[in-house]
Amino acid sequence: MSSCYKLIDAEKANYSVSILCKVLGISRSGYYDWRDRPPSRRDCENADLTERIREVHHRSRGTYGYPRVHAELKALGIHCN
Repeated sequence: MSSCYKLIDAEKANYSVSILCKVLGISRSGYYDWRDRPPSRRDCENADLTERIREVHHRSRGTYGYPRVHAELKALGIHCN
């Protein structure tokens, strides 16, 4: 469902929110509730992890693939899968 809300948010400049909600079969109030809600703890953790992955990859000058990035994160005490 979150992906529908993200789509509406991205396309609201081109189409009305009402039409987008109708086409996607969701309520306008649901979209506005999602939009006004603060990010969840999980979303914040994922954003932080994404930034750490980018840092490790950048430090390797773009040479590390996922196995080395994962090993580097594990060495830093960051547990992920």
